[in-house]
Amino acid sequence: MNNTCDRRSFVKAAAATGAAWTIGQTCFAAHAADVKTSPMSNVRIGLVGIGSRGTLLLSVLLDLQGVEVKAVCDIIPERVAKAQEMVTAAKQPEPTAYSRGETDFQRLCETEELDLVINATRPWKWHVPISVAAMMAGKHAATEVPAAETIDECWQLVETAEKTHKYCVMLENCCYFRETMLVHNMLRKGLFGELRHCESGYQHYGARARPAAPGRPKESKVRTANSYPTHPIGPIAQWMDINRGNRFDYLVSMSADSTGDNPNADINTSLIRTLRGQTITLYFDTKLPRPYDLIYRVQGTQGICMATADKIYIEGRSPKPDAWESMEAYYKEFEHPLWKALGEKALTRGGHGGGDWLVMHRLIKALQSGTPPDMDVYDAATWSCITELSEKSVANRSSPMDFPDFTRGRWKDAPPIGIIGI
Repeated sequence: MNNTCDRRSFVKAAAATGAAWTIGQTCFAAHAADVKTSPMSNVRIGLVGIGSRGTLLLSVLLDLQGVEVKAVCDIIPERVAKAQEMVTAAKQPEPTAYSRGETDFQRLCETEELDLVINATRPWKWHVPISVAAMMAGKHAATEVPAAETIDECWQLVETAEKTHKYCVMLENCCYFRETMLVHNMLRKGLFGELRHCESGYQHYGARARPAAPGRPKESKVRTANSYPTHPIGPIAQWMDINRGNRFDYLVSMSADSTGDNPNADINTSLIRTLRGQTITLYFDTKLPRPYDLIYRVQGTQGICMATADKIYIEGRSPKPDAWESMEAYYKEFEHPLWKALGEKALTRGGHGGGDWLVMHRLIKALQSGTPPDMDVYDAATWSCITELSEKSVANRSSPMDFPDFTRGRWKDAPPIGIIGI
């Protein structure tokens, strides 16, 4: 076994159910970076990277109350000019333009009086440098996924956040999908019993058929690995209280041989075990013909759900023994409070099924209220490091790879996630 972190002797004790869920919490637990912020009525923002993703995020930001876009940055001046036009069209002062090359984000971070720097750049190699530059300049950082490409980079984010006492948040929109939040609410209400297994995957035939689409490894180095893990693992990590009373223990991974001229594996399958003895099956599948499907299977001692397939079975509740039923009635009864309040607005004003609008809304709300964001730097590092761990496991005949403990043991005392408010 690759012992990259300490394996605690009290693993079985950690498997206990733990603290009760708190219904109605307005934020997730604060973590060890001990960030303390005062409420702010207006959040001053600098946006780095104004391609298709950055443009979408800018439109969401301009739709939120109490947001001031003060600076915009991109290597293409025309994109910066377009962003300035969007901001002024929203009746805000023209933001300062930064377009003097690849590293002009440093000048933005050092010059502007900002509360938050949002990073929507591609390629991903700039995610860590921009986030670090923001935190070192006294700004909170929010980055598109993945937060980092290597374990060393993950540690760099963690150590910088702890040193500067600034938030470093990964904008994982899948955690705000309607189906994943429904499952979260149902888990907290005990419908599935004790959670034992989850399954998910980034299964999206796009990398070859649509080269500009999010095929992901294309813009990164060639690697045989789970190259895009945060979308499938983010919601599951929250369901399983990862970094908040539970932790990923180790991973094993294997990849199918590539086909044709494709240097990356067609399909990667990774298995993760938690310290509570739960298991996760995680897929990466973007090269072969298939419909889009993130699966989001959750299985407990009382039932099972395949969220993206709209299938559910709850023992003693479903009308037919051992038969699937539709989730329609469960949406009506167990809709997450956040979706009840803001789902319609999120669907009409943001992409990806409302997830884009909700992830930005929740981050801005946290800063405005002076409360911790729903996701923190430890989540960003833990979810992102799966790529390197899976790559090493594949290269070593599926040898187990231990997860680093980015919290350095603080996960044991962090309370579980409650049901977040609006």
